[in-house]
Amino acid sequence: MEKGMIEMKLAITAFFTAVSAFLGWQGVMALVWVITMAIDYITGTAAAMKNGEWCSATARQGLWHKGGMLVVVIVAFIADCALSVICEHLPVNITWTSIVLPLVLAWYIVTELGSILENAVKMGAAVPGWMVKLLKIGLKAIDEVGERMETDVAGETNETEVEE
Repeated sequence: MEKGMIEMKLAITAFFTAVSAFLGWQGVMALVWVITMAIDYITGTAAAMKNGEWCSATARQGLWHKGGMLVVVIVAFIADCALSVICEHLPVNITWTSIVLPLVLAWYIVTELGSILENAVKMGAAVPGWMVKLLKIGLKAIDEVGERMETDVAGETNETEVEE
């Protein structure tokens, strides 16, 4: 049993190492995001089925939501690529370090993890309160980095508040 676990851990480590070598750390983040999306969809479906609430229209709506997230990630990737080229070749006095995509991916990963925990609760699992709090703290920290980046690039503070 223990040998099988070691082999499984080695296989997972080798897989993520290969992905990282091929796609870089942002590729690993994208892969983790896709995995968390899949787990969220599966656990959401399981929770709905357990509680007798499963509905194909709601499941389709969840898939549309995931598709919208994919569009946002693609836009973040394109924005990073475009801004990098613009800052490198035009006199804009900005050094661009490809931050939009990692921030978007980090935000989505933490959001998906929170949703997975919500689904676990609906399935009957106890979830430590500190774990939920840590995810909220992580999400807030990611938002603060994005807002700080916005201020640094724009050279001014953002006075628009986004309500949750």
